[in-house]
Amino acid sequence: MGAQQLARRWGWIGTFLVGGALYLAVLAVLTDTGNPNLFPTMILLGALVVPLTFVTFAAGRSGRWLIDGPTLGGCLLFGGVVGVVVAGLLEYDAMRRLGTLPMVGVGLIEEAAKLVVPAVLVVFFGRRYRTSVGRGIVIGVAVGTGFAVLETMGYAFVALLQSGGNVGAAEQTLFIRGLLSPAGHAAWTGLTCWGLWRFVIEPTGKHFAGFLGMYVLAVGLHTAWDGIGGRITYAVVGAISIGLLLLGLKLAQRAEAPVDRAHAHPA
Repeated sequence: MGAQQLARRWGWIGTFLVGGALYLAVLAVLTDTGNPNLFPTMILLGALVVPLTFVTFAAGRSGRWLIDGPTLGGCLLFGGVVGVVVAGLLEYDAMRRLGTLPMVGVGLIEEAAKLVVPAVLVVFFGRRYRTSVGRGIVIGVAVGTGFAVLETMGYAFVALLQSGGNVGAAEQTLFIRGLLSPAGHAAWTGLTCWGLWRFVIEPTGKHFAGFLGMYVLAVGLHTAWDGIGGRITYAVVGAISIGLLLLGLKLAQRAEAPVDRAHAHPA
């Protein structure tokens, strides 16, 4: 494995260290000065560091970058914003009609909303992106991460307001949700996109059923996470989510191996 491949594979460590140092620096200055202008920066970094580290980890699981930087950033930003907006609108309409929205309804809506941007990429830029299942998984992880970051920022802001400006309350929300986000939205959307890309690359009835199965699985994991809650649930659901996602990345890496060798030793 060359130096470039090692840098790609272990780049997530640098992302975590740099992001963590920036967050701690902002938190230290905020605690020392009490300057409220630093609240948005603290919330942004606190919500972003761990999820972005996980995206870098997922993107580096292949011997070469499956997604270029601008596309990855676009998936994070647009996927997150579109997903949050669509989910928020649909959930609001559903609650207005049905009253209290059941947790399975939340899972169905949010997991579908996060597929808007991946579906657009497949439909309008299919030739570029549909050649690799690994590429689809990484796109899904990035979109799910963007969704989780924006959601975490919202919860942290609410915690800050409800606590009367208590930094500790917002910090606790950022820590818990930021730490758990890779095992939640990022993994669930990555799994759904694993199924979606398999179907797009080879559109058979079996692969379509596989895509629907992955979507139902993501909804089920999401529903259990929100509906049951608790440390044991988070540990079990998180382990299943991350384990399946790593399996998908591993299988995709094996499928990419011949291409990686061709890139490393061109004829």
